[in-house]
Amino acid sequence: MKKKAIIIGLILAVALAGGLYYRTQHSKSGGAEHAENKEAGHKDEKPGEHDEHKEKKEGHEGHDEHGEEGKIKMTAEMQKQNGVTVAPVKKQRLAGMISATGKVEANADKIAHVSPRISGKVVNVRASLGDSVSAGQQLATLDSVELGEALSRYHQSKTRLALAQSNMDRIKTLVEKKIAARKDILQSETDYKTVQTELHTDEERLSLYGVALSELKGDDHKKPLLPVRSPIGGIITEKHAIVGELAAPSKSLYTIADLSSVWIVVDVNEKDLAKVHRGQTAAVIVGAYPDLKRKGRITYIADLVDQTTRTVKARVEVANPGRKLKPEMFATIELVLAADAPPVLAVPEDAIQELDGKKVVFVVEEKDEFAARPVQPGRTANGLVEIVSGLKEGENYAVKGSFILKSEVKKGEMTDEHGHGK
Repeated sequence: MKKKAIIIGLILAVALAGGLYYRTQHSKSGGAEHAENKEAGHKDEKPGEHDEHKEKKEGHEGHDEHGEEGKIKMTAEMQKQNGVTVAPVKKQRLAGMISATGKVEANADKIAHVSPRISGKVVNVRASLGDSVSAGQQLATLDSVELGEALSRYHQSKTRLALAQSNMDRIKTLVEKKIAARKDILQSETDYKTVQTELHTDEERLSLYGVALSELKGDDHKKPLLPVRSPIGGIITEKHAIVGELAAPSKSLYTIADLSSVWIVVDVNEKDLAKVHRGQTAAVIVGAYPDLKRKGRITYIADLVDQTTRTVKARVEVANPGRKLKPEMFATIELVLAADAPPVLAVPEDAIQELDGKKVVFVVEEKDEFAARPVQPGRTANGLVEIVSGLKEGENYAVKGSFILKSEVKKGEMTDEHGHGK
């Protein structure tokens, strides 16, 4: 009996354990299934929304990509208002050009070193460095012993001439009264002419020293001073005149330069010598005034080649109104050569613009529509640029107003970026 009860108890325990195990497994299976359904539902929903958003986004991006990038439409009326001019591309002959560098120098033919004709001590200085002076202007005065001696001889000659004149007149009167012989008249006339010649020599000497006869009128006893005058008009570029110092003919007191014209001394490459000749026109440019071009002419080409640089010195003379070109300035000259090469496709420099790092020309592709066409520029001459590739002869392009078209393209790009950002 007792054994039977134990067996029944074991059977019930096994049945109870089996029920609990089944319930637990069913609960886990239902939870996992619910989780899978939830996750699957989430996955089904989100990818749809994402794809839809993605399609919309891709559709928008596709519109930007296939839009009229680098193109601009402009009616004929707007072209006229903005100064846009259209013309066909054509072949033209381009003149060659040689460029050489050098520096500005004063025109050596218009430089004067001022020194006194005779020695003397500087007592007065009337002009300083940088002053503008005119021809004949007094720059300094000297106290000269030699000038005093020359003035003394001059006054003596004037006195002897007056006496000779008086003696000649007296003898003529005596001859007329038959008191003196005619040979006395001849002698007096000879003496008069001799003294007259001596006076003329003294006057020439004073004039050579730089003393004008008009300045000798008046007080003959005034202490003589030697004036030092400028022989030309120009600018004082050097000054050595100092009060109290001794001046001599071998010592320059001033250097005066007429800078109304200057020289540009440049180095011309040996290989370009055959293309350069005297009298050739050259354009002169200096760094201080890059937009200022002065025209000059080659006046000299050296006969020797520098062994180190293989260049030859050449000189260009150019007018210098306003004295903007100053000695020692660095300068560049451009020599335009004859257009003897075959014609090539060329456009004006202003027709080429830079867009996104590329050189472009705005070509008319359809009516009132311009496209920025990348081109490869070549050599430049007289405001024209050779087009190596990118254009064909006869194609219409914007000769003028290309900068306006570039601005419109940039404006459109900014608008697109702003709209895409939103």
